[in-house]
Amino acid sequence: MAGGWSRDGAVQDQIDASVDDAVKLARSRLPKGDSLHHCEECGAPIPEARRQAVPGVRLCVRCQSVVDENAAFRSVFNRRGSKDSQLR
Repeated sequence: MAGGWSRDGAVQDQIDASVDDAVKLARSRLPKGDSLHHCEECGAPIPEARRQAVPGVRLCVRCQSVVDENAAFRSVFNRRGSKDSQLR
């Protein structure tokens, strides 16, 4: 049941759109193409097992860990529907 100006199902539509956006973002970050033999960032050799496990890998494990940690801090989530954003 929707209230106010929203129609029935509007909340679920917003949730679905947020999930779709997250899936598209995750898919866009997947490596593509041929795997490199040496890391793009530091030049360290990338082990054969990693190249086979992750098609299109471009970074060594250490550099990929740094990238992943930095991406976690820039996590995007939908604040439009949160109570805090409405109160500010």
